[in-house]
Amino acid sequence: MQSDPAQATTRIDLARGLLREAVFQSRAKQAAGTGLLRAATTPDAKNCGLGAHAAGESRLSERGREIVLLLWPAGLAPLTAERAESILSAWVERQDALDRKRNHFLRDFRAANGFDRTRYSSEQLAAFEAGLARINEDEDRQRDTAAAELSRIG
Repeated sequence: MQSDPAQATTRIDLARGLLREAVFQSRAKQAAGTGLLRAATTPDAKNCGLGAHAAGESRLSERGREIVLLLWPAGLAPLTAERAESILSAWVERQDALDRKRNHFLRDFRAANGFDRTRYSSEQLAAFEAGLARINEDEDRQRDTAAAELSRIG
């Protein structure tokens, strides 16, 4: 556990970066799989653009490996490494669900109110912005929780 608040903040920022990298890797794998799936199915199949589910990907990018070395320069014991992997995997799935929630909100709002935001009434615009703000605040809160948990490992 870190005693210096600045160092703890840095660890949490690094952990947020590692969570982001894990999602990027999953999305890259997911995009490749979705592209193949779309080519093999009907071209007009509709979804929110994220495919059927999150694509777990434990291999990290170069930046992800750099972050791991900054967070845990001495490395991790096998059980601790499994715990970190578990947090990363859970976050990838949670981020996928949050992105779907955002995409579905946008789809539903636009279906009910149109796509052209310049034509929204002040009430519609307020509802649109409030809906996105709620989703984004929930995402930030959940990311901060996962990052804090990850930063405490080791």
